[in-house]
Amino acid sequence: MSSDQTAAGNPEPQDSPDPPESPFRVEPTPRDEAPQYVLPLVARIERAEPPHRTDALETAARSVLVMLGDERSLGDGEWAQAMRDWQDARIRKVVRRARGAEWRRAEALPGITVTGKSAEVRVFPPIPLDGWPKELAKLQVSGTDLDDPEPVPPADATAPVLWMSPDVDMSAGKAMAQAGHGAQLAWWELSDEERVAWRDAGYPLSVRTPDAALWRELVASGLPVVRDAGFTEIAPGSCTVVADHPALRR
Repeated sequence: MSSDQTAAGNPEPQDSPDPPESPFRVEPTPRDEAPQYVLPLVARIERAEPPHRTDALETAARSVLVMLGDERSLGDGEWAQAMRDWQDARIRKVVRRARGAEWRRAEALPGITVTGKSAEVRVFPPIPLDGWPKELAKLQVSGTDLDDPEPVPPADATAPVLWMSPDVDMSAGKAMAQAGHGAQLAWWELSDEERVAWRDAGYPLSVRTPDAALWRELVASGLPVVRDAGFTEIAPGSCTVVADHPALRR
């Protein structure tokens, strides 16, 4: 499932959920005129053993962080220019699913596979919107409706938490893309030292859905908020994720 947001480099910390200078907007901006790129993510979903929904969301979010922090994405790395081009335009992520031979073909392409408890997600360097490799272009976007077979434990408040809106119904693929947006917003808000610490710890995080009262508090807290552009599934401007990192709790 695709998900699009407007983004800009490394924004200043937000003092309110929707400041005028927010890089995450749904109205047109000059960034829409830049060449548009997409970050592809492929989730391994085998028929016999599909991943648990929450683990799939967490693994997708970590995969985005792994790509952002990889040395090939930084400085003069082989993926750095594509990463810069992607982040200079709208922040687009597309989650597709693969199984069996499809997954093996996807694994053969340059990228990084991130493994969770039950989920596997491979993230690839950004590509032009119309430049999908044939091995990925044929993969399905739909069909990522996953469940949690057991109750999800409470979030670890000492680690980052990506809070998903209780008001917005999303497929697992859409939610994975949104969780990736939330992780990326938190990453942008951190200092270099805080990013290194998160990376060295293995990017611990959890994805949880709060009750309505807590969600309202989180949206108004000044923490980074993802607002969807409304291209798929949900209405433009919908608040989908609050990125809650210990270093951002002021």
